[in-house]
Amino acid sequence: MRASVIQIAVNEDESVEARRRRVAATVREQAGADLVVLPELWTTGAFAYEEFGREAEPLEGPTYEAMAKAASDAGVWLHAGSIPERDPDGPLYNTSLVFSPSGDLAAAYRKIHRFGFDKGEAVLMGAGSELVTVRLPETTLGLSTCYDLRFPELYRGLVDAGAETLVVSAGWPERRRSHWTLLAQARAVENQSFLLACATAGTHAGVPQAGHSIVVDPWGEVLAQAGAGEEVLTVEFDPGKVAATREQFPALKDRMLGLQPPRRP
Repeated sequence: MRASVIQIAVNEDESVEARRRRVAATVREQAGADLVVLPELWTTGAFAYEEFGREAEPLEGPTYEAMAKAASDAGVWLHAGSIPERDPDGPLYNTSLVFSPSGDLAAAYRKIHRFGFDKGEAVLMGAGSELVTVRLPETTLGLSTCYDLRFPELYRGLVDAGAETLVVSAGWPERRRSHWTLLAQARAVENQSFLLACATAGTHAGVPQAGHSIVVDPWGEVLAQAGAGEEVLTVEFDPGKVAATREQFPALKDRMLGLQPPRRP
């Protein structure tokens, strides 16, 4: 399976519409890949809180339309990163979109864990409540977004739902880049899954971004990692390695917590 992880630079000197056109063109250039992944909130920037309301769009808004067409033109499965979604009946959401090679929406995931400690995203956006997996011909994806990476129970839930390849769309800050790499490897190892983590590059709202998108195998080995700038990280991997790893080292079968109701005293 061939995946292209597109690490987009999000800088304040580029308009949202210009970036949307540029990203769509880059997606089209990935024709021949099986899966293409974009980062979190690449239209606005994950830390540009003041832009969330101004640039929020309905689910089937301009980013949806541009990415659906790009996926169809390239003939790829596209995790289009996330957008600030404006629900007509509720708050804003940090919502990821996945499109099939025909350009149809295959899944939408509203970020469950919002970052900010009672400010920023944590108060401006609503929390999602549903785990989301997507079945591809080669593997089953489990979706997550940025701050979700710090909550291992989410990934265990995705594995219980059949996920074999974990996808993280992020806008991770440079000052915590060491956590990014450490947590990506940990989530892959403990769930015996591939993990594809796509981050933004550049600086927005005064926050330098970590970049360093990463692809990790079920043993925690780093298959590929980007640098700090804009980059397309292309990697080939065998999804069958997940089942082989889980059979060879069946640690998931030894789980004791969260599987059975507590015993009565």
